[in-house]
Amino acid sequence: MVLTIVAVIFGVFAIGLIVLLIYKSTLLMHRDDQLFLDDASSHMHAEQTELLTKVNRLTIPMRVLSIGSGVFLMVLAAMWFYQKLNAIQ
Repeated sequence: MVLTIVAVIFGVFAIGLIVLLIYKSTLLMHRDDQLFLDDASSHMHAEQTELLTKVNRLTIPMRVLSIGSGVFLMVLAAMWFYQKLNAIQ
């Protein structure tokens, strides 16, 4: 029963991480590596600045979900291994 709960928590963390990675990649597809020198393209510069702000805001949630999914994966593997060892004896 506890193994199932840990597996579900791991799944939630992993799915959240996958969703954030997909969202970040779609944001980065619209990123342009340009140099804006004149005022005529200032709206493009503002769009790129807003885009980079969105991407930078994703850093902390992605780290939390990465660490959380890694920890729960290790706990899940350890619990499964412990159950298998007890079943053998």
